[in-house]
Amino acid sequence: MKAKNILVSKKNTVQKSSKVATVAKAPSKKTTTKAAAPKKSAAVKAKPAVKAKPLAKSSPVKKTATKPKASSAEKSAVVKVKKATAPKKAVETPVVAKPKPYTAQPTPRNKVKSILVTQPKPEGEKSPYFDLAKKCNIKIDFREFIHVEGVPAHEFRKNRINILDHTAVIFTSRNAADHYFRMCQEMRITVPETMKYFCISESTAYYLQKYVIFRKRKIFHGKQTFADMMDVIKKHKDDKFLLPCTDIANVEGSELLEKAKISYTKAVIYKTVCSDLSDLANVNYDVIVFFSPSGIKSLFQNFPDFKQNLTRIAAFGATTAKAVEDANLYVDIKAPNPQAPSMTMALEQYVTAVNKGK
Repeated sequence: MKAKNILVSKKNTVQKSSKVATVAKAPSKKTTTKAAAPKKSAAVKAKPAVKAKPLAKSSPVKKTATKPKASSAEKSAVVKVKKATAPKKAVETPVVAKPKPYTAQPTPRNKVKSILVTQPKPEGEKSPYFDLAKKCNIKIDFREFIHVEGVPAHEFRKNRINILDHTAVIFTSRNAADHYFRMCQEMRITVPETMKYFCISESTAYYLQKYVIFRKRKIFHGKQTFADMMDVIKKHKDDKFLLPCTDIANVEGSELLEKAKISYTKAVIYKTVCSDLSDLANVNYDVIVFFSPSGIKSLFQNFPDFKQNLTRIAAFGATTAKAVEDANLYVDIKAPNPQAPSMTMALEQYVTAVNKGK
């Protein structure tokens, strides 16, 4: 009995222990699940923080990973190439605008019977143009294509130019001389007798007798051009020159004075204005003589549809000839030249050759 009881008690103890073991295992599962839940929630909360940090750090890593190939030397080479290619684009752009080609053809050499001189009629009976008309038996008319208007003294004072600060004056035309002495009179300036005058031609020099006593020691002149007069001006470099001129500046004269390092002041004392030529609309001349680019401007301002046809054009001076060619007209007679230092001589040579059929 005792042995049975012992066996029964052992079985009960075994069963109890197994139950205890099973009971002990059950709570372990619950505890593991409960313990796993908070770990997962902690992991979920930690994920955004873990993802946000690497993203901020990973972006530069990717950039450095893709661009480590371009070294500093290569970058500097790229910059040099850009700088070298930049001026090429700037040079290519202005090439688009090209000047019109000069296509004017020589005028047929028909006989000359009439000439129009775009200057006022000479005063008196002594003039080379009158001699030319008689000698060649042709008609010569005079008509100003441009005229000048004097600048008032109050307007001239705005430029703050003191005439008496200068010891010499350069006259490129009779108009310049007229308006220079007019301005002195309006401003009540007494020109000293020591003032030196440099004239573009001998005829302009003799014209000064109208205003001053002609003395060789203070009046100098060239042959016909500004360049000829420069030979005389260079001998008086110590003087301060005044250059009375129109609003259309003499570019050639200014360049020559600056190149020779001559001290001078440009004084605009008169303006060039185009004349009304409506009365010449139905009048034709065999030759038209121009003395300045302003004359060409006046021609097209009055007659925009002008065509040269059989009209010969004579131009005095390089700037006038260039203005004629820029208007796509043909220059048949150019003066001055080695064979003809004056316009009347150039006209006489041309008319004589053409009218004789040479």
